[in-house]
Amino acid sequence: QVQLVESGGGSVQSGGSLRLSCAASGATISSLSMGWFRQAPGKEREGVASVNPHGNTNYLNSAAGRFIISRDNAKNTVYLQMNSLKPEDTAMYYCAADPTSWWGLSRGYAYWGQGTQVTVSS
Repeated sequence: QVQLVESGGGSVQSGGSLRLSCAASGATISSLSMGWFRQAPGKEREGVASVNPHGNTNYLNSAAGRFIISRDNAKNTVYLQMNSLKPEDTAMYYCAADPTSWWGLSRGYAYWGQGTQVTVSS
């Protein structure tokens, strides 16, 4: 059983930065495919960034060039560095993991965290 705990959310002004963290337990992240998702009120959950055990990454088009997903295997933690934030980035952000498949930006991941809120004001 993999457990994921997100942190690092908060309120920032447009153009600001935040770094989200996802601490994993029950498995080593080097063996997991990991993803960051977000869900705004009234909208479907969408994939923002993902990384597989080989280090391959992919990003939502609107996040590419602004967000960076990375892993610290020693801390068993995945990060999402978010720069140049916009009001439309406001959402609950979730971390996801899967030990057997890389789902990319699709929602097929087996394990999910509880989320951390990001609010960007104009």
